[in-house]
Amino acid sequence: MRALLQRVSKASVTVEDQIVGHCGPGLVILVCAMPGDTYDTAKTLAAKVSKLRLFKDEAGKMNLSILQSGGSALVVSQFTLAADTSRGNRPGFSGAAKPDEAETLYLQFADALRNLDIPTETGRFGADMSVALTNDGPVTIWLDTQS
Repeated sequence: MRALLQRVSKASVTVEDQIVGHCGPGLVILVCAMPGDTYDTAKTLAAKVSKLRLFKDEAGKMNLSILQSGGSALVVSQFTLAADTSRGNRPGFSGAAKPDEAETLYLQFADALRNLDIPTETGRFGADMSVALTNDGPVTIWLDTQS
């Protein structure tokens, strides 16, 4: 799985003029399932996210995890993280998992975060979503379970 984490003070996902998920302060997590990913992959990625020290402590240093900071998460499916830009000017997305498999893994990842006591909301898989966020820092981290 691939994930792009953005530390935010607030964020929301809107589908058809309705907010379907929000968080803040915490993390917006754009996540892409890749071929070969499993439920264990989703759990491993969630565990890593829960432990990353991306939040400021009382001294202003990035020393706290999302758990320690009391933050929440907004998870958004993002198949474009699998973009192959090696040929021409149009990205290819064949490196992403098939939609039915990807949706299952995306939801399992969000559930794994919830099971780690991180308040978690999601976007809507496959929908045309509008994501609004206020970056904090900004802090943006790329994770890839295959590397």
